[in-house]
Amino acid sequence: MTQKRASARPGWQVPGLLALALVLLAGCAGSGQGGGYTFVWYILSPWDVRGQENLRFLLWGFWATISISTLAMVISLTIGLVVALMSISRRRSVFFLSRIYVEFFRSIPLLVMILWVYYGLPILTGVQLSVFVTGLVCLAISDSAFTSEIFRAGLQSIKKGQGEAARSLGLSPLQTMCLVILPQVVRAVLPALGNQYVYILKMSSLVSVIGFQELTRRANELTLTEFRPLEIYSFLVLEYLLLILLVSWGVRTMERRMGTGTHGRD
Repeated sequence: MTQKRASARPGWQVPGLLALALVLLAGCAGSGQGGGYTFVWYILSPWDVRGQENLRFLLWGFWATISISTLAMVISLTIGLVVALMSISRRRSVFFLSRIYVEFFRSIPLLVMILWVYYGLPILTGVQLSVFVTGLVCLAISDSAFTSEIFRAGLQSIKKGQGEAARSLGLSPLQTMCLVILPQVVRAVLPALGNQYVYILKMSSLVSVIGFQELTRRANELTLTEFRPLEIYSFLVLEYLLLILLVSWGVRTMERRMGTGTHGRD
């Protein structure tokens, strides 16, 4: 009975929170003014020609945000897994290389890394990366330092008996890792990896400082033409809220299907 109640919870959480967000926004729009400030919501109204153009301009930022975040997450998972495997190596040189990588990139603020790669790298190497590639590389490398620690914790949570049992069945070390260890690790760390994807989605807004046309950049540009920052940034908050809630719901759905509560550590 307890498991059924727990599994049913995510089904109503997301729609309920979305409805609450829409009600709050509608309340602000309906009030017209608040605290001496007159809201001008027609600039974002789907029933107004000007509002339709503004909404179309803002909503196109969804594709940019999702594309760079998803690609960065895929690269981050790949690098993070490799670094995590290095961190459990018996070779001290390999282990120290993994620790240097993690501590170095985990210590650099993402915004500083973006600015250095975009403006500093061309001075040193003569290579100018595009805005998209700069944001993608910085997001992936910065997040991989955190992802590797998640994978490392998952690998260390698997008891040695799992590997010994697999090898006793004739599996090679590579087969043991791919067929026995990693599936259990993924199930164990899936919630944490979901949180990292949410983190990347939010941190992708920092790429706007070098001109990447994602959600935040488009909101900034529209503010400069409409001169209505409160309305536009309120809509931006709603955009991120909807995006993060949908991603969180998707991660919880994957958790339930994969049964992340038990991952066979015994």
